Amino acid sequence: MAEQQAGPPGFSVVPGEAVHRSLAGRRAEIIDLVEDAYRLHGEGRTVNPPSYFLRFPDRPTARIIALPASVGGEVGVDGIKWISSFPTNLDLGIPRASALLLLNDPRTGYPYACLEGSIISAVRTAASAASAARRLAEQRGTPRRVGFFGTGLIARFVQDYLSELGWQIDEFGVFDLSAEYAASFAKQVLGPTDRPVRVYQDAESLVRSSDLIVFATTAATPHVVDPSWFDHNPLVLHVSLRDLGTEVVLRSANVVDDVEHVLKADTSVHLAEQRTGNRDFLDATLYDVLTGKFTAPTDRPVIFSPFGLGVLDLVVGAHVHRLATAAGDTVPIGGFFHELDRHQSAGAS
Repeated sequence: MAEQQAGPPGFSVVPGEAVHRSLAGRRAEIIDLVEDAYRLHGEGRTVNPPSYFLRFPDRPTARIIALPASVGGEVGVDGIKWISSFPTNLDLGIPRASALLLLNDPRTGYPYACLEGSIISAVRTAASAASAARRLAEQRGTPRRVGFFGTGLIARFVQDYLSELGWQIDEFGVFDLSAEYAASFAKQVLGPTDRPVRVYQDAESLVRSSDLIVFATTAATPHVVDPSWFDHNPLVLHVSLRDLGTEVVLRSANVVDDVEHVLKADTSVHLAEQRTGNRDFLDATLYDVLTGKFTAPTDRPVIFSPFGLGVLDLVVGAHVHRLATAAGDTVPIGGFFHELDRHQSAGAS
């Protein structure tokens, strides 16, 4: 939370390089921080309105999403993430997503920091996936074969955070529609693990060969629709949300981050709700897993589908801002808020 003072808080910018430095070497800490945020959310100590999607008729694959939120407790911060997803950026050689995060002082409402948000967004997504994997694997057994379906930036961050769990992995698998991306991910991201890495030529072989599957694609509609691919009952981190067909969803145990948020925007579970007319196929939230209210079955696939909550961005962002401030890594913007007296400057020119 911004430091208490008589007037509005000062305003500063935290560039991407400073965000990166603040998070470096803190993966285990961030996983715990994200779990704490889920507990606050489950206890009703957050406000997380529906995300707003800005779409473009002339650019149907692109969108910009606003995620407002408020976190109570010791965190004490309000704010909003503004994140764009332009898949055609990949053709330009730049990342699909870009974002910024604004933090507001809960006492005055004034913004006090603007942070580069894409790193924070990727980190909170990866930490959320790692938290779910850790808690669900505690109940089902540690995966030995981990497969990555999609090999972009999010997949890299998820692997970084899964590596904090201390699992003994026998083999990694990789599949991507781009053979070039798959080979690069296998070499640069998974190569340093010193574990065997296999690049698969087809999606089915990857799925059938993996105990844990990370879906991190840019798919807009389901493309993995055969439930028999999952007959070995793997744990699925469905980070990209729209890969799995309805039959796959309905034959699995489904864990989500927030029921109301994930059942929208034509996610796989949203399509399942539209097909069935109910939500009975949803078994639990991650909060239920964390608090022991739900035990993951071993006789069905278990799918974790996280829509992504703005409260996670705020918790991680506020932590980054504290660390960057302590390290002298912020860029103060003096005089950012100019009109601070209701009458004194009246008539000034």
